[in-house]
Amino acid sequence: MASDAAGALEIVQIPVLNDNYVYLAREPGSAATAVVDPAVAAPVLEALDARGWHLTHILNTHHHPDHVGGNLELKEKTGCIIVGPRADEARIPGLDVAVGDGDRYALGGAEAQVFDVPGHTRGHIAYWFPKADALFCGDTMFAMGCGRLFEGSPAQMWSSLSKLAALPDATRIFCAHEYTMANGRFALSVEPQNAALQARMKEVERLRAADRPTVPSTLGQEKATNPFLRPDSPDLQSTIGLAGAGLVEVFARTRELKDSFRG
Repeated sequence: MASDAAGALEIVQIPVLNDNYVYLAREPGSAATAVVDPAVAAPVLEALDARGWHLTHILNTHHHPDHVGGNLELKEKTGCIIVGPRADEARIPGLDVAVGDGDRYALGGAEAQVFDVPGHTRGHIAYWFPKADALFCGDTMFAMGCGRLFEGSPAQMWSSLSKLAALPDATRIFCAHEYTMANGRFALSVEPQNAALQARMKEVERLRAADRPTVPSTLGQEKATNPFLRPDSPDLQSTIGLAGAGLVEVFARTRELKDSFRG
């Protein structure tokens, strides 16, 4: 996306490791350029060099090595500022600026709103750039999925996802992994009658057969097809044997089923 509109971002997707996505986000007016969750440094430096861009910021969502592994090398080579979660600042290498829920952070003329979204880790955050319709949500929300609950409870994760689900449907979901095919297979197992999900999986299969990314999706797509945003679905509730149950209970059982799913 390239635009001169105030608050716009040029976003470049960089596939790294086995299934990670790292993102460059550049605000054209100021040339301020961030990398989101750099797992490794070399592909980021190559992408910057290819475009003649200079890295000014790192935006970290959480502490896992496949999200912060490139922090220190990139900081050493570019002098960039590292921004990350206040709730987990001790585990973010090279952190300069700690942010948390309700904070705003400017990348040149583009401003991010920060959300605390614990569940996958205790200190996970997400960055929403409203004028660019862009959400960088790390491992909290995936295309048709959500992160495993390594350091949080189902109630925490459901609260975090609900916070993100309240954003506009046009919001693009720049999640950190290409898990969509496996996530979609699971989604069909728990909500088999969902026509929007059936249609989306056909498109996912087409994209992956062509070795193309399925990310970003949109929040509107996720609300229609992601089982972790749909614990109120009668089809899902019936399939997992929890018709009429509370949303947190349905979410928790859905997450348990995904953890053991081998389809």
